[in-house]
Amino acid sequence: MKFLLIASFPHSIYKFRGDLIKDLQKKGFEVHVAAPLLNIDEDDFDIVNLKKLNVQLHSYSLNRRGKEIFKDVSTLIELSRLISSISPQYVLAYTIKPVIYGMIASYFCRVPNRFAMITGLGIAFTDDNKKSFSKIVNALIKLLYKISLKCSSKIIFQNKDDRSLFKSLKIILKNSNTAIINGSGVNLKDFKETPLPKNLNFLFIGRFLSSKGLREFVEAAKIIKLTNPQIEFSVAGWTEDSEDSISKEELFEWVEEKIINDLGYLDDVRPAIANASVFVLPSYREGTPRSVLEAMAMGRPVITSDAPGCRETVTNKFNGFLVPVGSTKEIVKAINFYINNPDSVKEMGSHSLELVKEKYDVKIINNIMLSHMGINNKLNITEKL
Repeated sequence: MKFLLIASFPHSIYKFRGDLIKDLQKKGFEVHVAAPLLNIDEDDFDIVNLKKLNVQLHSYSLNRRGKEIFKDVSTLIELSRLISSISPQYVLAYTIKPVIYGMIASYFCRVPNRFAMITGLGIAFTDDNKKSFSKIVNALIKLLYKISLKCSSKIIFQNKDDRSLFKSLKIILKNSNTAIINGSGVNLKDFKETPLPKNLNFLFIGRFLSSKGLREFVEAAKIIKLTNPQIEFSVAGWTEDSEDSISKEELFEWVEEKIINDLGYLDDVRPAIANASVFVLPSYREGTPRSVLEAMAMGRPVITSDAPGCRETVTNKFNGFLVPVGSTKEIVKAINFYINNPDSVKEMGSHSLELVKEKYDVKIINNIMLSHMGINNKLNITEKL
């Protein structure tokens, strides 16, 4: 039996899907992974570890810019040829373009089990741009979603808000075959509770995008440093070729002004989390943010947005704070709480770990995932959820 995983970013596959791949192999599957610009000779953390698992790696062409969808016909053709050559019995695609083109290609290649995982909705669902071209492209993305998801056997969402939105926009039908899982989970053997650092500091990990709330995080840091210059603020991640991306020049200015420390892209985020007191992700919308779960597993309280995907990870004032989307003022207020109540960092961090063990252990998540795909034989693939 062959299982094909279609992704959009090759350098996070092992970190985000490694445990799922291992569980599939335990079930006897020959696992194939397709990702754009996947160089099997690259000395990269993810690629090296995927090769150690004897995963079959495939590269395909994909323009990751969300608003250049008209150039992606070749991607559909290339994925169709790839799927036809592999002949998998199962396909799982995640993130926008792999879902859209992967599901359509899998359907026409007659793959019997086709699963779309919605891990976040992207700029098409958060962009308030009034330009006519942007409106047209965003409408096209939603139409392509509608077509592709009709080609799937089941649609797996990571929060109820995203499923409700898809239904309200009529991207999926009210009786579409769907499931909801608590994100991708986190491996509690890899991410363990660590002692808190002596000095209070705050950490952001994610793509350097406006929609991740990075500007609000930096603005909050500016305000806090006016009265508490000793407090540290760090960011880890990377910029993208996207309208939503923070420019390298702007990032450089923040570092030069000593507002933030730029840790860059990290193969292993655990040392950065271990050196942080509180994790901050004021994102506008997520599926279920993996970075937040990793910080929680290491015993860190969280400041995140009261937004789809984010709000599921925090019980307000229990393991952190939920702040309104785009509110620098409320982020500052939450940070000041920890400055004025330093003992609460450890207490709320302990609550974070409790929540992860209860809801987000990757063993639990993967077992549910395999069941929803009919692999554990606990759920029938045609069951409407």
